[in-house]
Amino acid sequence: MEFLVDMVTTVPDGTTEQAVADIRAREAERARELADQGILLRLWRPPLAPGEWRTWGLFSAPDEERLEQALASMPLRVWRQDTVTPLSPHPNDPGPGDTR
Repeated sequence: MEFLVDMVTTVPDGTTEQAVADIRAREAERARELADQGILLRLWRPPLAPGEWRTWGLFSAPDEERLEQALASMPLRVWRQDTVTPLSPHPNDPGPGDTR
């Protein structure tokens, strides 16, 4: 099953730049691991307001419980609010191989 996850991160006031850099590095490593496992399929950066930190992710998991486990394993989750939308196939979806 695929899920679209809107991830909005709010860094707490007073957090040092080094702490932000450290958690971002750990987040990047965990994202690579989830991608290697076939759980994290894609990431996008939507249009952002000044100072906004937001990402859209396409994830694959057998169910919402397993998705939650994956999201909870990501280091930025401590500062992040996730909105999960389960996705279902559309009957007119051309699929990844259609080049129309």
